[in-house]
Amino acid sequence: MALNQKVIINQIDTLLDRYEKARSRAKHPDLSDLPNQEAYEIVTLMAAAIDRLAPLDSRYVKDTKDLKGTSLDNRLTVSAGILRALKSDYLAGNLQSISELIHAGVFGDFLEMADYLLDQGYKDPAAVIAGSVLEEHLRKLCGKSGSPVIQNQNPKKADTLNSELASANIYSKLDQKSVTAWLDLRNKAAHGKYSEYTKDQVALMVQAIRDFVSRHPA
Repeated sequence: MALNQKVIINQIDTLLDRYEKARSRAKHPDLSDLPNQEAYEIVTLMAAAIDRLAPLDSRYVKDTKDLKGTSLDNRLTVSAGILRALKSDYLAGNLQSISELIHAGVFGDFLEMADYLLDQGYKDPAAVIAGSVLEEHLRKLCGKSGSPVIQNQNPKKADTLNSELASANIYSKLDQKSVTAWLDLRNKAAHGKYSEYTKDQVALMVQAIRDFVSRHPA
């Protein structure tokens, strides 16, 4: 099981465990006798988890939104069922594979754009696009592994993400050094230091990033 699945399943299990403990204390099967404050808290946490962990516009998200306006006890029991279904789909590998295919397809399109720009002789925008793909992929890898991408209300820098991902063994130290070099080339292009790298170096960078994204899907 991939690390991101472990993190996701643990989050779901924690919420379901809390729900079951509340359920064990309730006298009525519909949990209608639970204190409103506790029921609201559990419902809110489950809804937030579904929004965070389920794909956008998925049945999980839509069904959760459809609960709005229904009774609190109904929202509580149905939300628990939605979470169980979401867990089952993750355990089967269904949601992970769909998400990774979408990411890979989007990133592939941008890298093809970088290739086209290179063919037309525009090495500098090609380097910026490829570097942007790389940085976004690092953020996706952090999301997959459960590592935060925000610190003190600001997005972490790409170099910080790179270091944290390597330290967490998401990829090797050798990959970390390569990512550092690609980010450096991207920064040179973004800051107008066009004479400090060549078209061939950008071409190698694009090819290497494509391989990196393929080997470490997010």
